[in-house]
Amino acid sequence: MENLLSNIESPSDLKSLTTAQLGTLADEIRQFIIDNVSKSGGHLAPSLGVVELTVALHHVFDSPMDRIIWDVGHQAYAHKILTGRREVFHTNRQYKGISGFPTPNESPHDSFGVGHASTSISAGYGMVCARDLLGETHCVVSVIGDGSMTGGLAFEGLNNAGASGKNFIVILNDNSMSISKNVGAISKYFTYLITDPRFNRLKKEVWDLTGKLPRGRDIRKAVQKVDTGLKAMVAPGLLMERMGFRYIGPIDGHDIDLLVKVLNQVKPLKGPLFLHVITKKGKGYRFAEENATKFHGVGSFEASTGKSNGNKKGPSYSEVFGKALCQLAQKNPSVIGITAAMADGTGLIHFQEEFPDRFFDVGIAEGHAVTMAAGLASQGFRPVVAVYSTFLQRAYDQVIHDVALQNLPVVFALDRAGLVGADGPTHHGSFDLSYLRHIPNMVIMAPSNGVELENMLATALSYTGGPIALRYPRGNTHLPSGRRSFQTIPIGKSEWLRQGNDGVILAVGRMVDTALHAAERLTESGLEIAVINARFIKPLDESLLMQLSDKYSRWITIEDNAVSGGFGSAVLEFLADYAPPGTQVLRLGLPDCFIPHGEESQLFHDLGLDVDSLVLTACDLFHSTKNVVPISYRNNLFVFNGSSGVGLNNRPDKSQHP
Repeated sequence: MENLLSNIESPSDLKSLTTAQLGTLADEIRQFIIDNVSKSGGHLAPSLGVVELTVALHHVFDSPMDRIIWDVGHQAYAHKILTGRREVFHTNRQYKGISGFPTPNESPHDSFGVGHASTSISAGYGMVCARDLLGETHCVVSVIGDGSMTGGLAFEGLNNAGASGKNFIVILNDNSMSISKNVGAISKYFTYLITDPRFNRLKKEVWDLTGKLPRGRDIRKAVQKVDTGLKAMVAPGLLMERMGFRYIGPIDGHDIDLLVKVLNQVKPLKGPLFLHVITKKGKGYRFAEENATKFHGVGSFEASTGKSNGNKKGPSYSEVFGKALCQLAQKNPSVIGITAAMADGTGLIHFQEEFPDRFFDVGIAEGHAVTMAAGLASQGFRPVVAVYSTFLQRAYDQVIHDVALQNLPVVFALDRAGLVGADGPTHHGSFDLSYLRHIPNMVIMAPSNGVELENMLATALSYTGGPIALRYPRGNTHLPSGRRSFQTIPIGKSEWLRQGNDGVILAVGRMVDTALHAAERLTESGLEIAVINARFIKPLDESLLMQLSDKYSRWITIEDNAVSGGFGSAVLEFLADYAPPGTQVLRLGLPDCFIPHGEESQLFHDLGLDVDSLVLTACDLFHSTKNVVPISYRNNLFVFNGSSGVGLNNRPDKSQHP
């Protein structure tokens, strides 16, 4: 049997294939994706659902001249395979391999870089405007999932593009799923016509009439099918037509013959067009079809059984958070859980099951989640917004104006803080300490392990002084078995973990373990280094910092956040006034660039943030009589010379610094 996929080097190779061959090719691509993702992990279910649509798009349109923009990028694996990356697809999401998302610097067929949802329509419309300004005639096609349609940005783009009258094709990949099951008015809008009083009067009259006819039961069943059909076909069309789009569909997204015919008919049409395509997430792989949420993003697994190959070492931070929140909510009926389509990913699935009336999934709408939480907090509730660090960036204005400005006690649980590995720069939580630290009224904590996460969550829910954030990494943690009584932590108080006279390392979050292991190793070099678990990034433990400035002349701060504006910067700002002349502070963290994808251990090594690297850097700094540190760190080494700030004799009374 001919293997068609092995002969596909670019989309142009699809042009001569018959629709029957395209169907065979789709089957081969689907199996190719399953085989590869089962070995290396990745976003399986979303990509399996759009194989036929992707094949049809590249058969009909002429990429890269025609622009095809994928929303989020989870669904773009077939696109990558068909655009010259089949031979390297086994490196997908691997260190120095291809990205798991469309990336323009990787291929000209990747028209726009994506990793967050709801962007494809706005980006596509920008390309439409650019095309028209340049006097060009190519097609622009934006493919967006129905889950992404819960994000407000998608409707901002539709509103603008629909009113323009410009030639633009939007394809809705409707699989009734985002990551968690779709919720909200957008996914329910298609009931609008069915609830119209005029329609229901007509429906009742028809219903009454059919009851009087022979075989009335069979006729009524047919009427019910019409009811469902109207909801699926007429209502979406009304919505899109009112926004200025010509609505086409819905059509079967797995019927490749139909897809090719419809796309060929749509391609020459003028004005904004909206094609509604129905697909099944996980199509063609039984385990993904039955549990699309589990197989949305996976590690390696056994393809024949669907079972994970991973050996789990302790619970994930997300699980610890979710279960701890349930325990705290049992005692406090004012606790509310809020997520933006990530109930499973954030661990709130446990809260959803135990407290369904106090759980709210708002869809892919982070800004709404934050302002909704502000509204709840203003009425005496204790909302906990569980969100990935990288996604809270989308609600930055709401964090400032709707929460912090009003000093409302909203708890922000920032999952996936720091580096997240294979998902790469769109998903690394590199900036949360920097973008939250300067907001007035905000308190920021970072646990170093699972027990500390539990205690910090208890602290956050007991704190009523304003907004409070706790950020924690992806991955597993050690946790004692059995139920524990959680302990609150004094706001702004650090923890002195290890004594030493030769210098001090101040560490944040998961870097605490790195600092402790490095300090143990440094004893072999004759160095006794103190280690501080900072715990709080804001407010800083100023009384402890004063003590440290009296005792140590050489410091290292280490964090898995951008060095610019992060924890180390906060320490420098404090020491600008209080450090004795000659004090040296070396800040270690993420550099001023976007970090690529790869295994976390490899990335930390490359960035000088693993134990081995920290030992070498600390030896250079703490052993030297000069400022001898690796050249790559010298821009982050500060030496206080006493020429600015208050002098030693003018330091304020320590009692003024709680």
